[in-house]
Amino acid sequence: MSKYKVVHYINQFFAGIGGEEKANIPPEMRDGVVGPGMALAAAFEADMEIVATIICGDSYYAENMENAEAEILEMVKSKSPDMFIAGPAFNAGRYGTACGAICKAVKDNLGIPVLTGMYVENPGADIFKKDLFIVETKNSAADMRKAIPKMAALAIKMAKGEELGSPSEENYIERGVRRNIFREKRGAERAVEMLVAKVNNKPFVTEYPMPVFDHVAPAAALKDLKKAKIAVVTSGGIVPKGNPDHIESSSASKYGKYDLTGFDYLTDETHETAHGGYDPCYANSNPNRVLPVDVLRDLEKEGVIGELHKYFYTTVGNGTSVGNAVKFSKEYAQELLADGVDGVIMTST
Repeated sequence: MSKYKVVHYINQFFAGIGGEEKANIPPEMRDGVVGPGMALAAAFEADMEIVATIICGDSYYAENMENAEAEILEMVKSKSPDMFIAGPAFNAGRYGTACGAICKAVKDNLGIPVLTGMYVENPGADIFKKDLFIVETKNSAADMRKAIPKMAALAIKMAKGEELGSPSEENYIERGVRRNIFREKRGAERAVEMLVAKVNNKPFVTEYPMPVFDHVAPAAALKDLKKAKIAVVTSGGIVPKGNPDHIESSSASKYGKYDLTGFDYLTDETHETAHGGYDPCYANSNPNRVLPVDVLRDLEKEGVIGELHKYFYTTVGNGTSVGNAVKFSKEYAQELLADGVDGVIMTST
């Protein structure tokens, strides 16, 4: 029996080309295995073979989605594979989003099985988990040894058209799909057994897990707004003209801190938005629509607030991972506290 043919997708980092400085490379295809494809090929053993590897820079894909997708689809089609695999992307936001988007495009346009792998909090997982099978990984490439065998095992079953088990059995992220199955015990009996286990502090696994959300306690009200130092923070991507720190248009890996000294308002000559995913025309023509420096300066002059903090912090919320968002906020929250800021106005798109 001949092996199932696989085309594998990776980014510039895992291809060994470079890091962020090489993130703008356009798609290219190489015959055979590259980077983590070597581990995948070994895990496939006699069942599958990687006939080609497609490489694309994370920034290039994020900034040229339609063109990149079309180019990659043609590359995949030229190899007539039985399956397409992307990643694993772990917790890399832009990489995960690209893996998910490309897998969906291949699935929808070429009708072959697709598979990727990433951390559950990767924005790509949240966007594409209902469309794709995504093997759950840890948040860094340190998990590569464990992630690859899981991906290979699921890929082989998918290529062979075998029936797949539950997420816990096959190691993929829950997709929100419900199926009727037969159990030896009726539901009421199972529920009582779980309840008894719970009250006795014994382990049990619920059959209907509920989502868990962080609880953020509201801060106390400001005692005297007229004496308060107010800062403005945005996930709307407003940056000085030219985006000097190269904040990504989606799945941001960084934030910027910029001085507002001397600015009574922002103009299209001084500032712009780096945010992707929406029409930036209105934000670029008047950046105050996203970062309301003009109104805050008026409130400062009128004595409604004590003063506007001299720095603003900005990043892009489009596809940015929860992990990065938490990291950013913890870092600049400490700076804001050290600068004596009393309150923060957070704006978005």
